Amino acid sequence: MIKFEDVGKRYPNGYEGLKHIDLEIEQGEFVAIIGLSGAGKSTLIRTINRMHDVTSGKLTVDGTDVMSLSGKSLRRFRRKVGMIFQSFNLITRTTVINNVLTAFVPDMPWYRSVFGIYNQEEKMKALEALDKVGILDKAFVRADQLSGGQQQRVALARTLAQNPEIILADEPVAALDPVTAKQVMNDFTRINKEMNISILINIHHVDLALKYCSRVIGINAGEIVYDGPAVEVDKEVLNKIYKGGREEHE
Repeated sequence: MIKFEDVGKRYPNGYEGLKHIDLEIEQGEFVAIIGLSGAGKSTLIRTINRMHDVTSGKLTVDGTDVMSLSGKSLRRFRRKVGMIFQSFNLITRTTVINNVLTAFVPDMPWYRSVFGIYNQEEKMKALEALDKVGILDKAFVRADQLSGGQQQRVALARTLAQNPEIILADEPVAALDPVTAKQVMNDFTRINKEMNISILINIHHVDLALKYCSRVIGINAGEIVYDGPAVEVDKEVLNKIYKGGREEHE
């Protein structure tokens, strides 16, 4: 379980990114986080793996106080929390399988990581991860030869190779065309159901959030203004979430 208790995030310049966040997310949920640009969506998910530190309140994952972690304990914790970005973050000048294999680098002896020496078990896990997202046939193709959707699937496979309990996705389909975005969202849905991985996705496209996610959290100016089933999100709820901005949310 991910649990926020009166969590706040204040940046050094005084700006409050999060205000009094109280939230519980059970294992296996598929949650969309929606709101205006700058509302606090990315800040919220990035506090979970300590990319951002909370400045007040308490954030726990499976009973562990995230802010109490450091060094090796923080690195071990982050192995359970996969992170996927809009920009894919791939090494484009090498093969797909080499990109997935980088998931094992944090646990490898320094000499293996320096020279890129992977054992048979690691290679098999990487191939299995690629198979799970339907691009096993691209394993030995250079990453820069793939489409945007295929590159995002490589990023997802790399995360799956970690064997995570949680996946945080920060605008993972924002750079994709509508058809490809739906394909990637289908991958997330299948992985969520088949592997019982908790997925929190910060997403701009409300239509995709409502179609694929079971729960929606709406944020406005750092505060949660809606938290409930996707099927109950109506025009009134959307007006509350997007109050004060002009972004499209159809």
